[in-house]
Amino acid sequence: MTTPISTKTDPTVCERCAQKYHTCCHAEPQDVELCFPLSDSEWEKVKAAVPDMDGENFVANTPEFIKTLKRLFPHDGKKIDAQFPANETHRVLRSNEKGYCVYLTEQGCMLPREARPWFCLLFPFWVRGKELTMFTAQGCLVCRETDTVEDSLELLGMDKSQVRELFALLRSAWGFDKDE
Repeated sequence: MTTPISTKTDPTVCERCAQKYHTCCHAEPQDVELCFPLSDSEWEKVKAAVPDMDGENFVANTPEFIKTLKRLFPHDGKKIDAQFPANETHRVLRSNEKGYCVYLTEQGCMLPREARPWFCLLFPFWVRGKELTMFTAQGCLVCRETDTVEDSLELLGMDKSQVRELFALLRSAWGFDKDE
């Protein structure tokens, strides 16, 4: 692990990461099934931003994918089963032959911020109940350069309320905010 830097907002951290590491925008071929799904509304934003690119793919709702979602959304099992039925598919961003998102360039994501999927905007953060946490992603420069959620928020120029709002938008896009 790299020695944490003194934290201050760094708008280039994701660009620097894209140049150096397997980022959040990468999946090994055996892990594509675990990529975060895109809701219809998220896909419409992406498609409108880069209309000439074939950037969607459909992958199976495998038992491992469903299990992972249920681990990430422990109180939404019935909603997950309804939204992602076994033996059907879900939409993800397409990856190239090396496993990188087709929207990733050496300068970072080509999608304008307002067109990016909620999970992309949320990463590396997650919300568990009332607790704000982070994924421990070895290839994420934010995780490498900071020690705490607070330091990571500062590095990305974000605050806890923004993360909670993004998480709520992700839940809403997937229909998880509705009563069962």
